[in-house]
Amino acid sequence: MATPQDLQDLIRLLTVGRKIPMLQAMTQIKALQAVELRSIRQIAESTLETVQSAIKDDKAAKTLQNACKAAIKRGAAEGGSNKRGASSSTTTPPAKRTKNELFMKGPVEMTPQELEASLDLPLIMDEDKIRHTVIETNRAPLVLAFAVELLRFTMPEQPPSSRLSLGQAVVSANSRSKAVSLGLQKGPSADEEGWGEGQPRVKVMGREIAVLKRSGYEWNGEEKVGDADEKEDIKAESAEPPIHPLFASPSAPKPIWTTSQPITLKDSTFIARSIHMSHPSERHTLMRSLLAAHPDLKTASHNAWAYRLKPSEGSTSNRPREESFDDGETGCGELMLKIMRETNAVDTLVVMTRWFGGTLLGPDRWRLMRNVVTSALTERFRKTGAQVTLGGEALWGLDLEAAKNKATVGGYGSGTQMHETTGVVGMQIHRPEAARRYLMRSFVMAEEKEEKVEAKSPTRGKRHKTAKMLEAEKEEALGLLLGALRMLFDSWADHLDAAELDRRAWGWYCAVRPNVENGVAGWGNKGAVKLEEILGLRRPTNGEMKSS
Repeated sequence: MATPQDLQDLIRLLTVGRKIPMLQAMTQIKALQAVELRSIRQIAESTLETVQSAIKDDKAAKTLQNACKAAIKRGAAEGGSNKRGASSSTTTPPAKRTKNELFMKGPVEMTPQELEASLDLPLIMDEDKIRHTVIETNRAPLVLAFAVELLRFTMPEQPPSSRLSLGQAVVSANSRSKAVSLGLQKGPSADEEGWGEGQPRVKVMGREIAVLKRSGYEWNGEEKVGDADEKEDIKAESAEPPIHPLFASPSAPKPIWTTSQPITLKDSTFIARSIHMSHPSERHTLMRSLLAAHPDLKTASHNAWAYRLKPSEGSTSNRPREESFDDGETGCGELMLKIMRETNAVDTLVVMTRWFGGTLLGPDRWRLMRNVVTSALTERFRKTGAQVTLGGEALWGLDLEAAKNKATVGGYGSGTQMHETTGVVGMQIHRPEAARRYLMRSFVMAEEKEEKVEAKSPTRGKRHKTAKMLEAEKEEALGLLLGALRMLFDSWADHLDAAELDRRAWGWYCAVRPNVENGVAGWGNKGAVKLEEILGLRRPTNGEMKSS
């Protein structure tokens, strides 16, 4: 039978070990209790199917059970030598760790997939419901919501944790600038004092922020990465004849293509190949030989290509020669050229193939195309021994004010929060968990304020809302807001490049932000945001284009 200590240990594993918000953790515990799983040991020793019946997300259920098994194993290792002959199957709960011990040992390490899943945000795409919704908030969290959704389109290679961190960096910098203009803060910012000197920078909603590269962080979304045995040889493929005259010599090697692993999401499959090419006239022959070697490519929806070549001899320009072709996959050719510039790839032809699965992928397709093209180029450079610095790394938004003040107080507009110092000495970042919590609590339905007044009146018959009901309403309000923003950015994504989309985003925010009093009197005040106005900023589908 489970004890109160068992419940405390399970709560600690979920909230401290796996960094699940308390409300979400209690919801999971209640679901587990419904199937008679009340302790870490019971979850570890249960069947996966039973855990999955409580935790509807199969991946999350498996992760939870593995975490419970690891906790049991650690407990046995730490307590096994206390008494000679003690049973390894003892049900005695491990001693409760103090806060200091928890801090020293740190939380249970999560995989990238687990981290990103824990940061999932609500999303409601019901256009009719969005159109009739008015939310109440202040300006800072609305900036964060705009930035997080914008980054899905302008920097699709960034995982959710990076989008939250970068978005919070924008909020912090913007709010501090506003505080200085109102006289609430004085003196130069940490950025102006050079605390971000030497760090790379990116532009989000028109504001440059200092960032830190998350070297080695690899994350995939919901896509499935193909195994090696799905292709006859994904590392190197020899193209069959016909052979270009340049390769006609008996001693000349056949052209070798390096190939990415195939990636599938919602029945769309992407794969990329790269090969050496030294003259534009070779492209047609190389493409023909590739299709001859792999007839299945003829069934693909798109076979886009791009190449970069060294300047020709005698040319007065030192710029590489470039050309690309989308083959109906909007923006693919330019994206491939961008990646080739980032990797300094020359004398190279890249072919990106997609089989369309019938479902539009939105900004995810940019990330998938980048992944396969980068993989094909990386493999080719590795084989030839060339050194290449890849673009598109995952990033953290640096918290320069925290670094300057050496404090543990959150950035402007984010409330009090703990900051984590990364492995780079002195580099403090905006934690994505804090940014997510800020979003989850910052939006309410506009009518909620009136309902609270009614609930306090003894003459009213309405029941006062519980904390759980209020949390659910806040989550719904955020989901509707993010759905409206997703529709807005998606309508423009295929018609504007990333830089122009970023430039316009701030104007769109200003057009819908809540009206508050000017000056200090309006600092931090809340106001109404009509989600219909966000939908009204979408790109018209017909007729004359609206000015933006």
